[in-house]
Amino acid sequence: MGGMTDVRVLVDGLRIVESPRWHDGRLWFCHWGAGVAMAVDAEGRAEVVLDDPAVDPHTIGWLPDGRLLVVPKNQDAGRRLLRREPDGTWVAHADLSGLPAGLNELVVDGRGNVYVNGAGFGLLEFMRDLDPDDPRPLTQRPGYAPGFIALITADGAVHQQRFDIAFPNGMAVTADNGTLIVSESFAGCLTAFDIAADGSLGNRRVFAGGIGPDGICLDADGAVWTSDGGTAAVRVAEGGQILDRVELDRPPFAVMLGGDDGRTLFMLAAQWNPQDPFGGTTGRVLATTAPAPHVGWP
Repeated sequence: MGGMTDVRVLVDGLRIVESPRWHDGRLWFCHWGAGVAMAVDAEGRAEVVLDDPAVDPHTIGWLPDGRLLVVPKNQDAGRRLLRREPDGTWVAHADLSGLPAGLNELVVDGRGNVYVNGAGFGLLEFMRDLDPDDPRPLTQRPGYAPGFIALITADGAVHQQRFDIAFPNGMAVTADNGTLIVSESFAGCLTAFDIAADGSLGNRRVFAGGIGPDGICLDADGAVWTSDGGTAAVRVAEGGQILDRVELDRPPFAVMLGGDDGRTLFMLAAQWNPQDPFGGTTGRVLATTAPAPHVGWP
């Protein structure tokens, strides 16, 4: 197992940072608590790229033609997937009101299919009410409900695909559009599905267990970068072998490979306080060099 120590801080003093995507020469990410999306280059030059209270980005992605997609954090006005048109206007890409509450992550594949997942329950309330002395698994605690993955096809139609996902988090699609991998954070594993020609999911199986995955990305060796459930980012092979580990001083919420050659590993980390999740400023964007370049989506 390799260890990587040349970690540098690109941006500091943020709140909760999530949904990193390498796009058009920069790392884009959502800055939860500030209600904006930001972008930073490899030298640490950062700027706000989306500041619209009506949007308040929770997770982002791009269609193959370059139009931006956003799941808004505030879903009180209705669960929906928004699309930004070339003239800057926002339109509804899909009506998600038929899905359970708790929308979380999205990934767009190379064909323009969009996969959106959700917890199926109110995560912040669930975490605030957790009894630290309760020995039961999180999936057996009061307030838990199974999560889901939904497919939105290019015509905007919503197809509920899979349920019984133990708090779905980050997702990635392989470069051949043939496999979707999702973090089941409450089950401590990465789960893989085959993707059929129509975008539907089948052949569910465990990709890797024994970790605490959140946001994920894929590399050219077929490995997945994610969190270990503690304060390290890990590179895990199918079957569960940890190939590389990056030790941090705070938990990584999400990771993304990017840079000119795809070998820069960006890690979004912060201290998590469920009693005041967006009140601190421990959020950081960190970077190091990875052994294999990025492939697939996001």
